Amino acid sequence: MKKIIIAIDGFSSCGKSTMAKDLAKEIGYIYVDTGAMYRAVTLFALRNDCFINDSEVNVEKLERKMNEISITFAINKETGRPDTYLNAENVEKEIRSMDVSSHVSPIATVPFVRKAMVAQQQKMGDKKGLVMDGRDIGTTVFPSAELKIYVTASAEIRAKRRFDELKAKGITANFDDILKNVNERDYIDTHRDISPLCKAEDAILLDNSNMTIAEQKQWLLDKYREAAE
Repeated sequence: MKKIIIAIDGFSSCGKSTMAKDLAKEIGYIYVDTGAMYRAVTLFALRNDCFINDSEVNVEKLERKMNEISITFAINKETGRPDTYLNAENVEKEIRSMDVSSHVSPIATVPFVRKAMVAQQQKMGDKKGLVMDGRDIGTTVFPSAELKIYVTASAEIRAKRRFDELKAKGITANFDDILKNVNERDYIDTHRDISPLCKAEDAILLDNSNMTIAEQKQWLLDKYREAAE
């Protein structure tokens, strides 16, 4: 089979990262979590007081510090999956916190942040054999990707998944707060001026609201095999 680029876009907490990681591992592709990249920038911004308030970024301060941000991925030997590193520090747990979740959307709308992240992402795809998930992979980063998937699920189901994930990690969370955050992020992601979340014309829709992990995995494998023949 030929090597291709697989772009998986969709709403927050749809399980895009998990399905992309599993697919990449199954077919021997490289996986890149673009959402984690923006979350790492958000964590850096929070640590360096680059927010004026919860929804407004101090863009001048952040732009001055962008050259201090280095984001890399390394395989976790215990999980077999890539962890996110910010300036050589493993921040995989920190970037999944509610604090980062509630600040990541405004960071992702900053033009120079998106430009820097997209440039890194496109360079990663030079040799193909790549699975990448995010909000604008099939529309902006890799518009010519051979396989594009657009994932959705109801806001309530996505909030429940996020709640269960945090609970399993021992992180205290409130379901209503998570649901509010999910709805707010949906609005911001679909209404931002730069690379808004939208379905590419040639993307295949996947509503995984009522799918099991096994059903979803088989569906993705079938679509990959069709695209890579």
